Amino acid sequence: MKNRRALWLSRIFIWIVIVLVMFPVVWIVMSSFSAGDSFFLASLFPEKLSLEHYVTLFKETDFTVWVLNSLKFCIIVACIQLVLTSLAAYAFSRLRFVGRKYGLMALLVLQVFPNSMAVAGYYILIYKFGLVDNSLALIFVLAGGSAYNIWLLKSYMDGLPVELDEAAMVDGANQFQVFYKIIMPLAMPQLAVIFLFSFIATYSEYVITSIFLQTPKSMTLALGLQSFISDQFAAHWTLFSAAAVISSLPIMIVFMCLQRFIQNGLVAGGVKG
Repeated sequence: MKNRRALWLSRIFIWIVIVLVMFPVVWIVMSSFSAGDSFFLASLFPEKLSLEHYVTLFKETDFTVWVLNSLKFCIIVACIQLVLTSLAAYAFSRLRFVGRKYGLMALLVLQVFPNSMAVAGYYILIYKFGLVDNSLALIFVLAGGSAYNIWLLKSYMDGLPVELDEAAMVDGANQFQVFYKIIMPLAMPQLAVIFLFSFIATYSEYVITSIFLQTPKSMTLALGLQSFISDQFAAHWTLFSAAAVISSLPIMIVFMCLQRFIQNGLVAGGVKG
């Protein structure tokens, strides 16, 4: 009897959580199809559905440019982070060198401080060296924040048998060949997770990006969406809702493409061998 009661309570709790999570999503979607600029609907489902906000989004704004800019930054930053993260994680996991212990401690310390703490330093660099609207500088800054990913991938590599490395070296492989031909293919699920994390983090990044990018044509999606609700005369929440709905599609597509790797990567990354 107690077990059945506990089972029903857990089911009720799960459904409450689902409703709380899905309600804002449904509200945003319904607002994007409602007429006018009012974000507060009389009912969850508007009486008349309209596509006017989607038409306005593509015809009267630079939404397409913002999406393309965001995708460009996301793909480049995610790829750079994959390279840097995999090399650093392999070094910390497999190699023994002077300063390794303190390097791992430094990674832990770096995870404590948010990137926003470096905003003042970025301001100085931008205006001292003329880096306003410099995409390359922004890419380097965003690609450098991978301390958490290094720990995640290192934990995964620690769970791979060292005997694989030793067997390959007996057959004549060097360290780079072991890394490239053995470790990397085995770490593919975790690499997919890291790519997704990097992609999402860059896609939604606002604070640092707003410092570097100033002109409308160079804006990313996060900056463009902010402009809809920060207008000095009116906040276009329904237009923001339409943009939010469409902007979620790239994340969903990337997730579905990597789905078969992500599940294994998340489970294996949390288990240290």
